[in-house]
Amino acid sequence: MLKLYGGVHSRAAIIRWYLEELGVPYEFVLVDLVAGDQRKPGFLSINPFGKVPVIVDGTFKLWESGAILLYLAEKYDDPIATTLESRVKLAQWILFTNATFKPGIYNEARRGREMPRLFSALNQHLRQNYFLIGERFSAADVALGSQLSYMLIRMNLDFRTETQYDAVLDYFHRLTKRPPFQRAFGARIPPLPELSEV
Repeated sequence: MLKLYGGVHSRAAIIRWYLEELGVPYEFVLVDLVAGDQRKPGFLSINPFGKVPVIVDGTFKLWESGAILLYLAEKYDDPIATTLESRVKLAQWILFTNATFKPGIYNEARRGREMPRLFSALNQHLRQNYFLIGERFSAADVALGSQLSYMLIRMNLDFRTETQYDAVLDYFHRLTKRPPFQRAFGARIPPLPELSEV
């Protein structure tokens, strides 16, 4: 059985969400990040950089959430990954999320400039597409939806109050209603500020 290594509230939730979407059985192996288990030889033999998430699928070991998402999409026949063009489009959106979107939002010095630019372009794209790659949910939506979630959970950046990004808000709402999302992130998503003050 595939093993997913992660901490209690770590980025392993990204992979858990996608595994739940695919219906792939897996064993979650808890890595106590507070106790430093990720720096112990046993874990470093799986990921020498001491980071989660990591999967072990038989004898195959893989780290980096984007690479894991692409591997799972390819291995478990996600319908979005059936042609070269669709696989590259999937990779494009996952790489965009991890290499452009996340640094633009997480870097406080760049956020004021990058966040409006990124959200405006995303909003335009999502006005024309139900999911990132047309009408079909994919690993790309897991990547981006997870980062939108982490904006709320880890950074207290509540983009849901920005009504000019209506298509992004509708998209995120669709993602959060999916049962696999609920199992991976669930109650960690804070309520809208307006609702919590009522």
